[in-house]
Amino acid sequence: MAPVGGTAVQDHVALAEIELCGELIIAASAARERLSLESIDEVLKVAEERESARR
Repeated sequence: MAPVGGTAVQDHVALAEIELCGELIIAASAARERLSLESIDEVLKVAEERESARR
């Protein structure tokens, strides 16, 4: 139960993980077959993350 007074604490890492899980669920439900590893990487934008880490 959330404390009274509106003192909400946000965990930005957890929120980002939840968003990524949601994106995977959407992609999986739209797919006709099981998602390939490449498709999962595309949904999670793994290549983009690797590219930005190199900069």
